[in-house]
Amino acid sequence: MIDFNRPAYTGKEMEYIQDAVQRGMLCGDGEYTKRCSRWMEERFHTAHVMLTTSCTHALEMAAYLSDIQPGDEVIMPAYTFVSTADAFVLRGARIVFVDIRPDTMNIDENLIEPAITEKTKAIVVVHYAGVSCEMDKILQIAHKYGLKVVEDAAQGVNAYYKGMALGTIGDFGCYSFHETKNYTMGEGGAILFDKDEYQEKAEILREKGTDRSKFFRGQVDKYRWMDYGSSYLPSELNAAYLYAQLEVCDQIQDKRMEIWNYYHRELEALEKEGKITRPVIPEGCIHNAHMYYLKVRDMEVRTKLIHYLREKGICSVFHYIPLHTAPAGQKFGRFAGEDRYTTKESEKLLRLPMFYNLDMKDVEYVTEQLKSFKEY
Repeated sequence: MIDFNRPAYTGKEMEYIQDAVQRGMLCGDGEYTKRCSRWMEERFHTAHVMLTTSCTHALEMAAYLSDIQPGDEVIMPAYTFVSTADAFVLRGARIVFVDIRPDTMNIDENLIEPAITEKTKAIVVVHYAGVSCEMDKILQIAHKYGLKVVEDAAQGVNAYYKGMALGTIGDFGCYSFHETKNYTMGEGGAILFDKDEYQEKAEILREKGTDRSKFFRGQVDKYRWMDYGSSYLPSELNAAYLYAQLEVCDQIQDKRMEIWNYYHRELEALEKEGKITRPVIPEGCIHNAHMYYLKVRDMEVRTKLIHYLREKGICSVFHYIPLHTAPAGQKFGRFAGEDRYTTKESEKLLRLPMFYNLDMKDVEYVTEQLKSFKEY
């Protein structure tokens, strides 16, 4: 069976984990946590990067730092993972879902302003498949109404919009380093922001409500309980694994792009025949080959194709069930306007095997089987 995903392994992960053990500090904010943060700050040109235990926790931190209060409304797409909404629901927010663009599966920037009310506090964008939302328009809207912009860039590490790294464009950016992502630490994430005014509050929140970070910097002689907080700090073992991957970031990216480009080139004929639709990369966007998906006519065709590929030894999967159709989505949110594309497009979408160690012979085999399917 050709797996859909396998976590990346590049060679130095175990060496760095062993080094972390020998250093004698396995809790967070040790040498490897600092190396990862510095690497991202320098690579992505942002002032502050804090590793977290997941992108979910990075989003929870962003919701807290955005001062979301009970009754506030937060605008986001319904085509996303549950964490995007959960982080703000935990703060007591009401989620306002808006429709997506069918070309990128991202939030439709033209539908955000009509969904704004006097209760709106933030816009949360999701860069699906590492392809940026239309951030210029979104930032203009946010500035006009005084709203925070949070980027759920779980899939967008090392992807860009007009030269800016995803996750560095809004007020807060949130990364995932889950094993399904391009660069992994098993479970993990990061929150990014530029404004120094958020640093102390973020450190306290991340360190269980204490000023432990100041203590380790020698700024205070003991650390105390200062404010609300939680435990969002990953261990050094996770950070050591991640750092081995960040060091060879371009190597991982190049291999994933090779796979993505092969799929895209070989499936062009099927698109010209009207059997599938391939991904769209808008001008100004540099994606990171996080995933390769195609869209077929409807859910019935997709189901048949998934079964066909499995019979051929290939694991392919669909993606999110739109949040506004789920019980919790109906409880904690509402859909603003018409669902023209969210549900319809989600039912067409199929993701193909994509991971760093995927053999190109297997990629060729996948495309051959897609071409041989007769029921498009």
